[in-house]
Formats: sequence, C-alpha cells, structure tokens
Amino acid sequence: MRGAVLYAPGDIRVEERDDPTILAPTDAIIRLSATCVCGSGLWPYRGVEAVDGPAPMGHEYVGIVEEVGSEVQHIKPGQFVVGSFWASDNTCEICQAGYQSSCVQRVLMGTIGTQAELARVPLADGTLVATPDLPPDDLIPSLLAASDVLGTGWFGAVAAQAGPAKTVAVVGDGAVGLLAVLAASQLGAERIIAMSRHEPRQQLAIEFGATDIVTERGDEGVAQIKELTGGLGAHSVIEAVGTQESMLQAIRSTRPGGHVGFVGVAHGVELSVEELFFSAVHLHGGPAPVRRFLPELIDLIWNRQITPGKVFHQTLPLHHAAEGYRAMDQRRAIKTLLTI
Repeated sequence: MRGAVLYAPGDIRVEERDDPTILAPTDAIIRLSATCVCGSGLWPYRGVEAVDGPAPMGHEYVGIVEEVGSEVQHIKPGQFVVGSFWASDNTCEICQAGYQSSCVQRVLMGTIGTQAELARVPLADGTLVATPDLPPDDLIPSLLAASDVLGTGWFGAVAAQAGPAKTVAVVGDGAVGLLAVLAASQLGAERIIAMSRHEPRQQLAIEFGATDIVTERGDEGVAQIKELTGGLGAHSVIEAVGTQESMLQAIRSTRPGGHVGFVGVAHGVELSVEELFFSAVHLHGGPAPVRRFLPELIDLIWNRQITPGKVFHQTLPLHHAAEGYRAMDQRRAIKTLLTI
C-alpha cells in the first residue's frame, strides 16, 4: 500500500509500505476513504519535535472495514467507521469515566500512521463507531473531521463549560479552534468571541457561530476580551494552539471562577503557579477523549445539523501529501484532506 512517511523536517514522502495485518484478535483492518493532515503533525514537520528515523504519519481516519480479529464482536466487515486518534478499549474504568484518551490499553494511532490506503486499528470494538449506512460522498469530510479536530474542539468547549448564558472566547483559528466555535454554538453559548487575524478563518468562524472577532494577540488580545466583557473576562475560554503566548492569553482572558479548556498540544509552555493561584480560574484539558463524543457527533453530521468538514480548505490526492503539509505550514490552507 501507499503511505506518507516523514524522513526529516520538511521531508514527507509517499511510498510503498507493508499492508497491515491482524496482529491481535481485537484488531480491525480498514481501507481508508479519506485521511488528512493535522496541525499537530506540523510540530515534527517543522523540527520542533524530534523525528526518530522514517516515521509513518497520520492519525485521522474514516473508511470501510475489510477484516476483523477473532475477538471483535461489534464491528463488521463492510461497515463504514469513524475512529479516534487514540485507540481505546472503551471498557476500563478510565474509559467509562469518559477519558478514553487515557485508556489503560490506549494506542496512539499516529504510531501506526493513517495517511495511507489501509490501516490497522487496535481495540476495534472500543475505538471504532459505525455510521448507520455507507455515507454519501459529501458527508465524508465532516465524518473525517469528527475523528480528531471536531472531537478535540468539542472537548475544549466541554472542558471550558461552554453553554447557555456563557460568553466563550476561543484562542486559535486553526481547525480545532474553528470547530471549538462550532461546538460552543451547539452547546448553547450566548456569545462567542473568535480570536483570529485571518479573514477567511474569521468568515468561517462567523459561519460556525462566532458573534465577535478579536484580531489582537497577547496582552492586547486580553485587553480586548476584557473590554467586550465589562472588564471581567469570558466565562469560558478554549485554548487551541499550545504555545506559551496562547496559554497565557487564554488564562488571562478568563474571569475569576471561569473555566479554561486547553486542547492545543503544548510545546515549551511554562505556567506560574502563583499566577494560576490568584487568577481563580479552572484549568482542564489534555488529549481529547474523542471516542466519548463520537456517537453524538456522527448523529449530528448524519442528520446534517452540522458541517464541520468546511474546515478542509484544500483537497489533494494522497500522493500529494507533501504539498498538503507545505500548504498548512505556510498557512495557505486551514486543513488539508487527502483522498485515497
């Protein structure tokens, strides 16, 4: 099969890889219908994270089940399925509490690499969720978004306790930040402030439910949030970048007693415990337990109540994956979908 492999910073190649096989009786093999480039994949692409030899890339995936292991009971060949970027058994105590991304048996799908024609999915019964039927082609981008960026944005909104009568601010205008806007709107937030400097992203944020746009960053951005909220700060702030500036901007934009949901993959972030102590804000986040939300998200997409696939600003065939990385790295694309 063909698959994308990162050899060194900036060096993505699509090459022949071994077809996956069933390694454990709980595995499934799926033939991907679509995959995509994730903003978190830009960290190793840029050399911020070390690359340990040729590394398969990709952790977002939808497709049709081709084969299942002998212990898989609920997922069947021929089904169209959506999975999370963490494989999980969905039965352990941590999963049952809603934190499947910290499952005791979890497997990071990025170590398997789903920017490929085929993929092995461990713990298939716990990880995969089947759609009611084979989806029409126009739903596939939105279902693909559910496997990571929609679920991650949704978790950010839930962690920030976005909801009715709340003012929500979103720090970050990538795919996760934009879909956090959509999630906050679906959760009933009264006011949603998107922090963005880029007009196409601002327009999509408004389409997803943003009521206000703030273009400033850092302390100036915080000041604008305070001005829009009577000097108090937002009730709920979603951090969707993962840098020192974005984390401080999120915390400082939150009113005392408010909630920060942080879902950006943190790099080089150091927080002052003293500042956190006196801020009196709640801070919760981490790797999103996408599996918790998948049934609800698939239902919303299937019934055409939301269209998160609009974050795919570019569509390329798999063999042009390198251009997809370049476009996202250079901010020429919000998110790149790769067709198989």
